[in-house]
Amino acid sequence: MKTTITGKNMVVTTGINDRVMKKTVKMERYLDPNTEMQVRLTKEKNNRRKCEITVSVGGVILRAEDTNEDNLYVSIDQALAKLERQIHKHRTKLEKRLRVDAFNPQELEYTEEAVENEEQPKVVRQKTFPVRPMSMEDAILQMELLGHDFFVFVNVETDRTNVLYKRKDGDLGLLEPEA
Repeated sequence: MKTTITGKNMVVTTGINDRVMKKTVKMERYLDPNTEMQVRLTKEKNNRRKCEITVSVGGVILRAEDTNEDNLYVSIDQALAKLERQIHKHRTKLEKRLRVDAFNPQELEYTEEAVENEEQPKVVRQKTFPVRPMSMEDAILQMELLGHDFFVFVNVETDRTNVLYKRKDGDLGLLEPEA
């Protein structure tokens, strides 16, 4: 497995590099040897440490991230645990793309609790609403007035349904579907 480690606002030392490589080599149990894993380590404001791990498995992208105050190693371990839970959760979908012997030992490598005990989310409420054509500025204003984290609208410029959403960093994102 090819692992790429990058750092943002920090220097990736050999100690950090060795720790990441030691922890990610255990993921070879689930993934093919030619799989690429990208690990991005970030030092944020207030000395927060963030680890983002992205793995592409046969066209499916698995992504896990974790942020920890002061301790980068904890965020690396927790992000790997999240990635492992994702693999177990989606193993029926990914089964054909993963290694043949990926799930022979049933115990998890990074976490103690079993993924099978997790409840699947279910739809508890369904809501219909009119979708009006409006400009991007009007959609931003409407979203702020409603106090929501996202807003669905028809963009007057493209005549397509768009989703405007608040990002974790406080900025806004726009989802534009393409046919």
